Amino acid sequence: MSISFSFATIKDLPEIVRIYNQTIPTRQSTADLEPVTVSDREEWFKSHNQHHRPLWLIKSDNQVVGWISLADFYGRIAYDHTVEISIYIDENFRGHHLGVKALEFVESNVKNFGIETILAYIFGHNAPSQGLFKKFSYVKWAHLPEVAEMDGVKRDLDILGKKY
Repeated sequence: MSISFSFATIKDLPEIVRIYNQTIPTRQSTADLEPVTVSDREEWFKSHNQHHRPLWLIKSDNQVVGWISLADFYGRIAYDHTVEISIYIDENFRGHHLGVKALEFVESNVKNFGIETILAYIFGHNAPSQGLFKKFSYVKWAHLPEVAEMDGVKRDLDILGKKY
């Protein structure tokens, strides 16, 4: 499987939303409980750019199979060198080590954006994502017990971090 990465454009937003919405029923990757719409995500999309806060597509043979976001952390200028990372993979392409390829790609590009710290917000029960980030030497910097409730179940949120 040949993998490539490219900056997302607004025309890619429907595909980004489609992949994101696939994860909602799993209750593992997002705290959204209902599908989002393209219009719901337009402001989020606009907060990304190719110079400071990238949003990349992950492609296999020109097909979008996932995406990576490096988004503002906390929205204050003092945190300008810190980002929150999100990686979402199309359900038909999970288990093909695309998360590994995505993090390798991010690590090879992170300095181009003036980023010094990356934070990953991962549910405590999301073992695949916990394992992926720990494989890349991310460390648990915070544990927030039972801060989310999904389908009547309280869930922990861990914040994993890494300095670059």
